Amino acid sequence: MIILGIDPGTATTGWGAVKKSKKQPELMDYGAIFTSPKQTTGERLSKLHAEISSLIKQIAPDVLVIEKLYFFKNLKTALPVSEARGVILLAASQQKIKVVELTPLQIKMGICGYGRADKKQIQKMVKETLCLEKIPKPDDAADALAAAVCGAYSHNG
Repeated sequence: MIILGIDPGTATTGWGAVKKSKKQPELMDYGAIFTSPKQTTGERLSKLHAEISSLIKQIAPDVLVIEKLYFFKNLKTALPVSEARGVILLAASQQKIKVVELTPLQIKMGICGYGRADKKQIQKMVKETLCLEKIPKPDDAADALAAAVCGAYSHNG
């Protein structure tokens, strides 16, 4: 089973793909999609949709795990993230990919066993779980891999 994790954002959307195995998830690939602040919101979302759609075709995941916006501290960042989530969910739906939405707390619990884990702890656990030499960069890709690993641990199928 292949799981594609997504950390949504308008400027940077991280992604990470893992293959579920009997022992522990195995890294397939990871990266990030970047958009320019010089583009209009529509152009940025269109680019994100096109690149996510292409990524889904390339990786052929069985499940897409996306971080759910559970609460927000800043409305200015929550709205663009929600818009990015929307086009990502649309791309998955168009290709009939099952979507699992996890809150940041669920991802932290799944990766670290502690819901208040900080970014560095999560990145370290992603590195260790996937037997990597270094922490994946950018941070958005490491967050997406955390979502994918958590999805691999929790998904029955």
